[in-house]
Amino acid sequence: MKTSFFSSHSITKEIYGHGLSEYLLAGQPDAEVYEKILKEKQLFYDEYNVYEMIKRNPQLIVAGFLVKETMEETLSRWIQRICSHQQGFIITLNNYSGFPPNSIYLRLLNRQSFQKLSIALKELYRYITSCTCPPMQFVSRIHISIAKDLPENIYVDALKKYAHKTFHESFTLND
Repeated sequence: MKTSFFSSHSITKEIYGHGLSEYLLAGQPDAEVYEKILKEKQLFYDEYNVYEMIKRNPQLIVAGFLVKETMEETLSRWIQRICSHQQGFIITLNNYSGFPPNSIYLRLLNRQSFQKLSIALKELYRYITSCTCPPMQFVSRIHISIAKDLPENIYVDALKKYAHKTFHESFTLND
């Protein structure tokens, strides 16, 4: 059964200078796993008193791009078309890791489906660059952040602790 991989709610944007807006193409866990991740984020911030990331939604960012706002409608159609040809797939989050020097995240076990999606998005990449916009940036290690931009001392302490902590959840990513 084919399903739409990303909905319009999965595309967020932030206005940049030079007439460009930043868009992130992302997927979100189902409600049950989403709540478990929020709980993990809350536990992290209760322990380390670093609050800024708790407000950010758990998501799997696939790609980001800077484009002209006038391209938004066309981009939306292209993304809907590309993603309508993708099937939903199972994502398994398995334990924690870190990006030195300041980020703790949940690891993905199965990245092959995201690699297939990235190949399908190359068409969008060509469109964006043909409009004299910066190239689309694909995330090489898709993950869900628990905390980032941490002070080094908190990162080192948290990584030691979270390296021994377990988290294992799976969900189907349909949009």
